[in-house]
Amino acid sequence: MTEQPVISEVIQKTQVDPETAERFIEEKRIGERIRRLRLKKSMGLVELGTHTGLSASFLSQLETGRVVPTLRNLARIAMVFSKDLSYFFESEPKAIFRIHRQAERVKMPQTGVEPPTYYFESLGYLVPDRSMDPFFAEFIPPAGDEEAKAHMHAGFEFLYVLEGDLALRHGDQKYTLVKGDAAYFDASTPHSYQCAGKKPAEAIIVTMHTTTGHPHTRVVSTAARPAARTDHPGKDEKAAL
Repeated sequence: MTEQPVISEVIQKTQVDPETAERFIEEKRIGERIRRLRLKKSMGLVELGTHTGLSASFLSQLETGRVVPTLRNLARIAMVFSKDLSYFFESEPKAIFRIHRQAERVKMPQTGVEPPTYYFESLGYLVPDRSMDPFFAEFIPPAGDEEAKAHMHAGFEFLYVLEGDLALRHGDQKYTLVKGDAAYFDASTPHSYQCAGKKPAEAIIVTMHTTTGHPHTRVVSTAARPAARTDHPGKDEKAAL
């Protein structure tokens, strides 16, 4: 099926009265929704332009309300994000609010490693289209000193140590974090962490998907203390889900 019939079909299925469409366009709400969809996918304007055939400059003006979109352009954008065209004209959804009871959470082991060196619980699994993933993680003291592969992903990561000692490697730097220490860093740089003591370490880890509005530099909390050179197996809670 070619692009032309697909876009026409998307437009035909949309039931939006002209007054509603005009009001949304005048209030610049369509541009704001396009921007939110793009940022949730950590997608740049150039990448979105590649998928839609629209220029990055046009998409920028569309997001800021400086140009008026056509239904055909909106249909192309909607298909990229697997949304109906009517998504851009619907009323704003209710504010997100979810409670994750401790008794209802599921404790998952590290995948691909036996025995696992950490266990984690997702603290945001009930939230749809979330822009960040929070976890509770328990790190088990390592049985050996084998160096594991570090991992990396788009966005930023925040870590707060609840109990014990935790070794953190970020790029070429290595740190030891203790109870109460925190780290905030660019997750696109290779990083890893593991228990650094004889007792298990516990931490809250938050992975933020989008990098918009943050400098692309390594940022590590001053609370983190430089560590002696040790091996740090990589952990990737987000991928483990």
